Amino acid sequence: MLTPVNLPFTSPGTSSGTSPGTPHGTPVTPPGAYRARRRLLQEHVPGLGIVFAAGHAPARNYAGNTYAFRASSHFLYFGGPAIEGAVILIDRGRSTLFCDPPDEGDALWHGARPSLEERAAAAGVDEARPIGELAEALHGGRERIATLAPLGHAAAAALGQHLGRTVTAGSAARLEPGSHDARLADAVIDIRLHHDDAAIDQLRAAATASVAAHEAGMRATRDARIEREVAAAMIATLRARGMGDAYGPIVTVHGEILHSHSHDGPIAPGDLLLCDVGGETPEGWAGDITRTWPVSGTYSPTQRALIEVVLASQLRAIDRVRPGVRYRDVHETAKRSLVEGLRDLKILRGEVDGLLERGAAALFFPHGVGHLIGLDVHDMEDLGDRAGYAPGRTRSAAFGDSFLRLDRDLEPGMAVTIEPGFYQVPAILDDPARVERFKGDLDRDVLAKFADVRGIRIEDDVLCTTGDPEVLTGALVKHPADIEQLMAG
Repeated sequence: MLTPVNLPFTSPGTSSGTSPGTPHGTPVTPPGAYRARRRLLQEHVPGLGIVFAAGHAPARNYAGNTYAFRASSHFLYFGGPAIEGAVILIDRGRSTLFCDPPDEGDALWHGARPSLEERAAAAGVDEARPIGELAEALHGGRERIATLAPLGHAAAAALGQHLGRTVTAGSAARLEPGSHDARLADAVIDIRLHHDDAAIDQLRAAATASVAAHEAGMRATRDARIEREVAAAMIATLRARGMGDAYGPIVTVHGEILHSHSHDGPIAPGDLLLCDVGGETPEGWAGDITRTWPVSGTYSPTQRALIEVVLASQLRAIDRVRPGVRYRDVHETAKRSLVEGLRDLKILRGEVDGLLERGAAALFFPHGVGHLIGLDVHDMEDLGDRAGYAPGRTRSAAFGDSFLRLDRDLEPGMAVTIEPGFYQVPAILDDPARVERFKGDLDRDVLAKFADVRGIRIEDDVLCTTGDPEVLTGALVKHPADIEQLMAG
């Protein structure tokens, strides 16, 4: 593991000096921040040349009809603003951006595009050159070039042509130990784990927009009759603030389906609506929030009881987001709190330690407590567990715990989600192999009284600081009484 040499971390409430950006205050990362990141990267991998490719928009059903372009996150972090097809070369203390120069047809089809000089200024590079000159710039030095392949076979193939070697899409998690690319991956992880001030500004902006989207969703629920009406209100709020979606929005009454992306279901009084929706800034930084609210505007007694259990679990886990705390222990804190709460409700019986040892938490909370968040909603997961797990640590084989995406010691500047939940998943609760060991300790009759709860999740984005954790999404209400008040207003 490389010794951390981090960009400056400023305590909560300060600003990196990024410009206001949009009318809603979305910041624009200054060129100096990109220069500082590239300088730090070269200090981590001396002697290597580094190439990052932005990638291309994939085609939908024919070449001219593409999905929206979203640049590779590694390019966005080190290379500057998104440019389709662009490549940045970082070598010997210099950075050169290669991209298509403006074309005569741009004004007609796309509107005026920045010049190469303007591209260079925005990215803080030494120069910008036409993409056709990249092969010449790499000539004679390809053997010491390191790269991390962008996802997508077309983008990887294009990068491979530039480098004169095969580049396999999404291969970064299976890098050859000791290779140039493996050294680069470890350096990128070490740097991106600790967010600099420009990154934190972006995360706060994504959080603010995501909060507004959830507030709009709660208000829209009063008159909605189908899930997509609530989803539309939330997505529209993000778009009005210049934000995209950090991931496929989840707006569903079937909270027991962890990643339910359909919005076609009817909603009715008595249902709980689980909404997991987050915005993405124009620079690619993610927000990630989940709230679960009553369609009627008022929780039933059983719904209120269980949401209080999940909320207590989340609050206890958030309080543990402090320097030196192992993230796996944050997960264990959430599990313990949940099991204690379910025992208090008499859904579970017995001694808490014994229940936990036998895996009782996973009956109702079958996933990890959260993940890294940054330029991707699951930050750096293109690098697999190499990013999420510290050297020498591996995933648990236990059901539920095996889905924990992060096992590192927390440090100032790291941002994570905290998202415990309670779900009644038939595939788990009806599986004898899962429940047999709890015979006598799982009271089905009591559990049946909570049939109006399919799934509850409460999620916030949390920044580890030198002191108390900063809940980036803390402006969004989550106590039951506060949610009911907002929905009634």
